[in-house]
Amino acid sequence: MEQIKKTGLKLVIIGGGSSYTPEFIEGLIKRHKELPVEELWLVDIVDGQEKLNIVGNLSQRMVKEAGVPISINITLDRQKALKDADFVATQIRVGLLQARAKDEAMPLSYEFIGQETNGAGGLLKGLRTVPVILNIANEMSELCPNAWLINFTNPTGMLTEALARYSKHRKFIGLCNVPIGMERGLADILQIDSSRIRIDFAGLNHMVYGFNMFVDGIDKTKEVIDQYIKKSDSINMKNIIAMKWDADFIKALQLIPCPYHKYYYKTKDMLNDELENYKLGKTRAEEVMETEKELFNLYKDESLKEKPKQLERRGGAYYSDAACNLISSIYNDKGDLQVVNTFNQGTLEDFSWDEIVEISCKITKDGPIPHKFIDKLPVYVSGLVKQIKQFEVLGAEAAVEGNYNKALLAMITNPLISDDNKGHKLLDEMLKVNKRFLPKFFDELGNIKK
Repeated sequence: MEQIKKTGLKLVIIGGGSSYTPEFIEGLIKRHKELPVEELWLVDIVDGQEKLNIVGNLSQRMVKEAGVPISINITLDRQKALKDADFVATQIRVGLLQARAKDEAMPLSYEFIGQETNGAGGLLKGLRTVPVILNIANEMSELCPNAWLINFTNPTGMLTEALARYSKHRKFIGLCNVPIGMERGLADILQIDSSRIRIDFAGLNHMVYGFNMFVDGIDKTKEVIDQYIKKSDSINMKNIIAMKWDADFIKALQLIPCPYHKYYYKTKDMLNDELENYKLGKTRAEEVMETEKELFNLYKDESLKEKPKQLERRGGAYYSDAACNLISSIYNDKGDLQVVNTFNQGTLEDFSWDEIVEISCKITKDGPIPHKFIDKLPVYVSGLVKQIKQFEVLGAEAAVEGNYNKALLAMITNPLISDDNKGHKLLDEMLKVNKRFLPKFFDELGNIKK
């Protein structure tokens, strides 16, 4: 493998007009001595040009204020940006927030969970996004074959699975902010600095469990779980309602579930909360639109030269900082442990070698090496995790092939649907409203190909 060049790094952010980008810039600024990025290219699509320009201008003010020699380049020409890149980060939203609003509202109209990465919403987001992420990866194989693709576009698990199965470019890693958020949340409960705690994680994206908890390198799993039970509602995502776990359930589980597990272990409570908001005409997408409007008004202020505190209200807080940390560890061959989505590589007996898992990994210049601390998942969680894996696989295959039957299987066998008649009708409705993004699913007359 060709050694990554040690000076003048070129980093590309696809979806550069995202509201998260200032956090990315902040991460690059504070790591500049160890991660010498010289060129940063912010790329977006025509529909995102206004936001791209606003974020690009803020980024230029931030690096100038910090006094770091990073040139900020703003473009709609993705191929120009990708040429000879060293690292590429993807944070895209196909269909923008308007598509997310439909992903959340339409399942709720059938009284199913309406969430952008789980259930029906996650499937449609995946169907829209898989072809785009594969196009980006294939362009990278031609224009920057030695670059690492760091994807934190959701649904990360399905997209990374699609890259594993279909991409010509083989240097890719899926990233999520949930494990970092869980570590920080536990540190807050224990009233210690987050640098003192480490958790062994294993599972899938938005389906990951914390197994062993270390404080200052000492295994404190039992003590940490006991403390977690008392304040389990304090570890949460901005986009997920806070609900306390049943104490006896966590004692029996002897694992720390991630916030997204509430959709599977507290389905009725989560659904009822969503339905109440839905009846009031509110979904998370509408909340995000309001937050985005406020953020971009702040970003326009020429006196703003740092990441605003309000950005932490977005559900993906810490994503960008996690990405900078991962890129630095690859570049510097640190060998530290981070939680990423990568090939199983024989680590968990529950999955084949080349299936994607989310797991604690040693990060090296040659990529992630899974940290083996268990042979297989406990039987009481493995069934649910495997069910979500088949959902990811079916979704990825359906997106690539335009295969209606596989999309239907993914929809109906997802544990948040589990209804053949209503699931079938919902899929057809959701495909139709996403028609412009899913041409493979429709014939020349505009009918769904079944």
